[in-house]
Amino acid sequence: MASYISSNANRLYTALESSYGSVGAIVSANRIPALKLTVRHQLETTTRKDKTGSRTFTGLPAGGRRRTDFELRTYLTSWQKSAGSPGYGPLFQAALGRAPLQFGGGTVASSTSDGRVTFAAPHGLSAGQAVSAAGEIRFVSAVVDAGSVQLNAPFASPPAPATEIGAAVTYTPATELPSVSVLDCWSPDTAVQRLLCGAAVDQMEILVNGDYHELRFRGLAQDVVDTSSFSAGSAQLQSFPAEPALDAFDYSIVPGNMGQAWLGTSPTQFFTITNASVVLKNALDTRAREFGSSVPRAISPGQRTVTAAFDLYGLDDDATKGLYQAARQQSPITVMFQLGEADGQVMAVHLKSVVPEVPEFDDSQNRMQWRFRGSRAQGTADDEIAVAFG
Repeated sequence: MASYISSNANRLYTALESSYGSVGAIVSANRIPALKLTVRHQLETTTRKDKTGSRTFTGLPAGGRRRTDFELRTYLTSWQKSAGSPGYGPLFQAALGRAPLQFGGGTVASSTSDGRVTFAAPHGLSAGQAVSAAGEIRFVSAVVDAGSVQLNAPFASPPAPATEIGAAVTYTPATELPSVSVLDCWSPDTAVQRLLCGAAVDQMEILVNGDYHELRFRGLAQDVVDTSSFSAGSAQLQSFPAEPALDAFDYSIVPGNMGQAWLGTSPTQFFTITNASVVLKNALDTRAREFGSSVPRAISPGQRTVTAAFDLYGLDDDATKGLYQAARQQSPITVMFQLGEADGQVMAVHLKSVVPEVPEFDDSQNRMQWRFRGSRAQGTADDEIAVAFG
C-alpha cells in the first residue's frame, strides 16, 4: 500500500560536469547536508493566434522551450579533509569558477605578531590562498618569498616554531563558470528520484550569525529528469544514475554564533557583529533562444557583483569609528568572516577591498546598531572574493 513520503527521507549529491549538461560521476563523498532543494520546471507559454472557430483553447504543441530554476540551501557542517574538498565544493566552484587551490600544510620556522609566517620548506602558496591552524583560517595577502607569506590578519596566537599549519582548500573566481549535476534521492527507492543537469549558480549567499551558518545557491539548470518519465538519451544518459552506496555521513552542524570577523583598513577583530551576509551574483544568462533546441545550450556569465552587508553594535572605540570614517571617505577596507572555530568545521570568506556604505543608525532596541548595507567588493582581475575551508 502506498504511503506518504517523509521530507526527511532525502539525500542530495553534487558533481562537477566536464561540459555543460554532461552529468558528472556522482559518488558518496559528494553528498551534502541539504536543508532544502526547490526546483521549478516550466514550459514557455506562448499565445496562439490562429482562428479555430471558437473561443476554446486548443492546446500548445509539444517540444516548446523549457526553463528550469533551482534554489538549494544547506548548512555549514564538518568535512573530511582526507576527501580533498567538502561535499558542496562543486557548488562553490560553480559559483566562483576556478578549480580549488589545495594547500597540504607545512611546518612553521618562525612567525610574527603582525601575521608573517615563514615555513621550514617552500610553501607553494599564492596570493589569496588560505591556510589553517588551530581552528582558524587566514588568507595570504602577499607572498614574501618562496618560504614566507604575509597573512591578511594574524592568528590569535602566533604559531611557534615546529608548529604544523593545516591543510586548506580555497575557491577563487574565474571568468568562465562550470556547471554541476545535482542528484535528488528519496526513500523508498520506488519514489520519484530527480536529477538536475547543467545547473549553473547565478547567486550565492553566505549567511553569518543565524541559528546556524547557512549557504544558499540559486540559478538555472539545463533540465531536470526523473525516474518516472526518464527515457534513454535524456540528459545525455542511457539510464538514470543510481544513488551511490550510502557511506558514513557526518551531520555535525556548526553553530551560527561561532566564528570571527575581521574588518577595517588595518584588519581588527570585531566581537560586536550581530548579523552579516556575503552575496555573489553572476548576472547569468543562458543560450536558450537558439534555433533547434528546447533547452539551453550553454551558460554565459555577466559582470560579477559581490557585496557584504553587516550589522554591529555601535561603540566609541577607534576600530568602530574607523569603519564610519572609511565609509564617509569612500576608503576601501578588508572584510573577512570566519564561520566555525574547530578544525574540519571552519569556513572563511575574504573580500580584500570593500568600499563600505555609510551605515544606518538603528536605535529601535536598547543598544544602538549600525547597519552597513550592500557594500560592494572590488578587485583587479577575478580576485575580489575567496572562500576557503580548513
